[in-house]
Amino acid sequence: MKTEGMTEQEINERHAEKMAKKKAARDKMIATKTKEGGLLMVHTGKGKGKTTAAMGLAARAIGTGMKICIVQFVKGAWETGERKVLEHFPEQCVMKAMGEGFTWDTQDRERDVTAAKQAWQYAVDAMNDEQYDMVILDELNIVLRYDYIPLDNVIETLKNKRSDLHVVVTGRNAKEELIEIADTVTEMTQIKHHFRNGFKAQEGIEF
Repeated sequence: MKTEGMTEQEINERHAEKMAKKKAARDKMIATKTKEGGLLMVHTGKGKGKTTAAMGLAARAIGTGMKICIVQFVKGAWETGERKVLEHFPEQCVMKAMGEGFTWDTQDRERDVTAAKQAWQYAVDAMNDEQYDMVILDELNIVLRYDYIPLDNVIETLKNKRSDLHVVVTGRNAKEELIEIADTVTEMTQIKHHFRNGFKAQEGIEF
């Protein structure tokens, strides 16, 4: 917006007019959005914040009275800050640590496959349990990447989930088949990361 030669009042009036047009356009667009129902959301990408965003959704859901089940496929063995917070809401949130650490920690594929299969069965049971409004499948993308559980089974289950259930899947390298059926996909893009500057994983930031 060019403001050269304009008075402060004229600038303010021009700004108000511009914002009014934007609001009218946005209100018109929002009025066309009438669908409600459970969403399949995927948080992927190399950038930091995939699980963090999912835990933010959990906090928001708790604040609205919803019930959530969080299944951690990989890093559930960690003692994390979000676990300590969510434990204060036992009637609304179940957080199940099914993983035994990253695959490079265990160095035992058979053990990792067994843990992944057990976690997936628990997740399926949770998605079928009508008490839950949201199920978070933390780091599911990791076990799919390593073929620990059948992708076809996962895709079919998610496609046929309850119509009122929100499901959130996190982890790098989301499979194209998962991206295709998801309602919302967010890719965290890494521009800079403090690890590269020598910082270690820190309490309250990474866990």
